[in-house]
Amino acid sequence: MNLLRTKSVEQSIRDTEEPGHRLRRALSALDLTVFGVGVIVGTGIFVLTGQVARDNAGPAVALSFIFAAVVCGLAALCYAEFASTVPVAGSAYTFSYATLGEFPAWIIGWDLILEMALGAAVVAVGWSGYFASLLDGVGITLPTEIAGPPGEGGTVNVPAIVLVLLVTALLVFGIKISSRVNAVVVAIKVSVVLLVIVAGLFFVKGTNYDPFIPPSQSTPEVGGLDAPLMQVLFGVTPVAFGWLGIFSAVAIVFFAYIGFDIVATASEEARNPQRDLPIGLIGSLVITAILYAAVSTVVVGMQHYTELSTGAPLADAFEHAGHPAFATIIDVGAVVGLITVVMILLLGMSRIFFALSRDGLMPAWLSAVHPRFRTPYRSTIIMGVIVAVLAGFIPLAELATLVNIGTLFAFVVVSAAVVVLRRKRPDLPRAFRTPLVPLVPVLSVLACLFVMINLPVETWIRFLVWMAIGVVVYAAYGYRNSRLQRAGEPSGKQ
Repeated sequence: MNLLRTKSVEQSIRDTEEPGHRLRRALSALDLTVFGVGVIVGTGIFVLTGQVARDNAGPAVALSFIFAAVVCGLAALCYAEFASTVPVAGSAYTFSYATLGEFPAWIIGWDLILEMALGAAVVAVGWSGYFASLLDGVGITLPTEIAGPPGEGGTVNVPAIVLVLLVTALLVFGIKISSRVNAVVVAIKVSVVLLVIVAGLFFVKGTNYDPFIPPSQSTPEVGGLDAPLMQVLFGVTPVAFGWLGIFSAVAIVFFAYIGFDIVATASEEARNPQRDLPIGLIGSLVITAILYAAVSTVVVGMQHYTELSTGAPLADAFEHAGHPAFATIIDVGAVVGLITVVMILLLGMSRIFFALSRDGLMPAWLSAVHPRFRTPYRSTIIMGVIVAVLAGFIPLAELATLVNIGTLFAFVVVSAAVVVLRRKRPDLPRAFRTPLVPLVPVLSVLACLFVMINLPVETWIRFLVWMAIGVVVYAAYGYRNSRLQRAGEPSGKQ
């Protein structure tokens, strides 16, 4: 068994030109950047700011967002080299196939499906909460049974299901239509974020920043499966506040940046991938890091960090300042803004599924492209239905951290793969080159591993169970049906 057979970069690129699998190249650098901003600006700004400031970092919460952006930035530099060198749908899966081999690539693809499916479902449930709250504000109350999160008073989350299905239909109709809708929605939610920053400055009190970094406090030791892996391995008890609290908060706020890598999944639909993809990846991350740092700094200045809401901190901060009208605008921005997060996560997931199917690791009929819309409509519809079921019927509160560990694992693999491809194929033309190789990839791997060991043991167990299921699926179907296996090509060009 050759589990490490590789698919050459040249073959991956040739596959994109097959008539039945050809996607429409319609995205510019601006489109890709807006996609990145659209998926990143969401839960992090509208929810996590209050939770992390109150429980972990205090007024220094902006530093946690900046450090998380640095971790993602190191990975983004690695993604940019791969995406411009191998402009093929599939992101980390495709990159791994060209460097580490088929089985590692399958594991990454399987991991990304989990990451994006759960991420889209969690955000859809969060959107449903904002939507119900907004309707309640105008006198329309949805029964908790049909609008509440399953396991938290709700039986079936109808708004979340409807949102996912509508977004799925939009994605089927074409990448350019999706891009235009995304651009409008992103413009609205970025305007709301800028409103928070500018208007909030008038209500900032200097005393709320004192002390900027509160003294560290030992938190009660968490036992069992809820304990961070770092505590189990090294006996390090979690700490709130102080510098250790700021760094430990990075594992939480990392969720805010989930999705920038989805820009790479749209490689095959970029007009000029060699130039546009690095701009989209790095540009969207820089823009959102600045927005996150600015918003979190303003919010903790408006209201003392010990009093911040963990559900809707931005809106509640303006309520506290005596300006409920701003709070309503923020709620509208959250309702509109979270739509694009769900849409782009579904976009990324469907492209991963499409790439797996085209390579024979999933049934081939799933990679069919719609003759008119030039989108992988079958994989998009199936993924949309799965996410709708997850959002509508499955309690997700305890599964959300799987999104973080899945993304971090992909970052580790891509960062390591940059070094591997540099050594295996130094001849490949690289429009963008990760600087200071191997230093930047090594730092990226170490930073991601640090964040990963701050996640609970229970998250690691669930992640390993999902990976084990992936091994079984590959052994039962993928290995025998791989296009490389059927073509009798044990390995790609080395």
